[in-house]
Amino acid sequence: MEDHTVIDPWGSAEISDYEHVFKEFGLKKFPEEMSSKLTHYFFERNIVIAHRDFEKVFNRIIAKKPFINMTGIASSGNVHFGHKVDIDLFKFFKDCGAVNRFAICDLDGYVSRPDKKVPSLKKAREFSVENLSHALALGLSEKDVYVQSRMPARYYSFAFELSKKITANTHEAMYGHLDLGKISANLLQYADILHSQLPEFSGKMPSVTGIGLDQDPHARLTRDIAKRLGEYNIEEPSFIYFKHQSGLQEGKKMSSSEPDTAIFLSDAPKEARRKIMRAFTGGQPTVKEQREKGGNPDICKVCEMLRFHYPNTKKLNQIIEDYRAGKILDSENKEFTTQFVEEFLEKHQAKVAEKLPLAKEIVFGK
Repeated sequence: MEDHTVIDPWGSAEISDYEHVFKEFGLKKFPEEMSSKLTHYFFERNIVIAHRDFEKVFNRIIAKKPFINMTGIASSGNVHFGHKVDIDLFKFFKDCGAVNRFAICDLDGYVSRPDKKVPSLKKAREFSVENLSHALALGLSEKDVYVQSRMPARYYSFAFELSKKITANTHEAMYGHLDLGKISANLLQYADILHSQLPEFSGKMPSVTGIGLDQDPHARLTRDIAKRLGEYNIEEPSFIYFKHQSGLQEGKKMSSSEPDTAIFLSDAPKEARRKIMRAFTGGQPTVKEQREKGGNPDICKVCEMLRFHYPNTKKLNQIIEDYRAGKILDSENKEFTTQFVEEFLEKHQAKVAEKLPLAKEIVFGK
């Protein structure tokens, strides 16, 4: 009997075989008829690749009816450009008229990570302030966000109720372990996704959570739990999947645990330059060969940075075409990307400094 794939949401390995994962776990490819009506370059560039039951949210968007827009960041490290994808997608749905629930997951970040990374809840809350200040600088408002440790009692009682809807065997089959800290974090994640539909919060309505493919175990189990909550009449949540921006080194995710794989939104522009200049590319061994054969933008981490974050699609397509044709060398592509990232970081970090006092107040209270 063939073994089933177990996806590790906390691991650093990069998922490369999307088709296999789609087939094994029953994901639907994101259809062109929806992409063409959602005006964000994530859809235009095939960064959004799959979904679970997104049709009902899409119909609400087209009809200009409310839906719940939920995502979050575990407070276990600094925000990097990979996290920015989550926030950018959340911001898009916010602009579509959603009811917004962005979780700053300090409890999750503490209990699911080893002590050497997050040694105390205080440290997780310090990460929360940093995370939140970046989210606010990227366009979220105070009313869009909440902090797990500052939620009302009903949220926690609901999380405990959810624990009775799954078994240890189910959890182990889904995640491959029974780590108590991660089990606790998962219960909070299920509550994050489902609690907004309780009458004490926003009430029943379709919801969407944008995630990377590596987070699919959470999606599958949350949807299964929702089916078991008959007493609450909760709408089964929808999920939309984006390609995970990979790390700057070959075969790695962009991860807070491995600093040289990621460009952090708090990195000094010079540090971002250093990392881009050392990134894995799709170029040929020599200038002569690259002029003759061209580069491969499909494996180039520098091209990938532009594909995920550079806003001008027409200019991006020209860069990709010229790189593939050998008209642009790696050094030129890196210099263009570095200038774009440095300019973004300078402007963004100025906004972060403005938002920091508000972020501290939201996390720690007045």
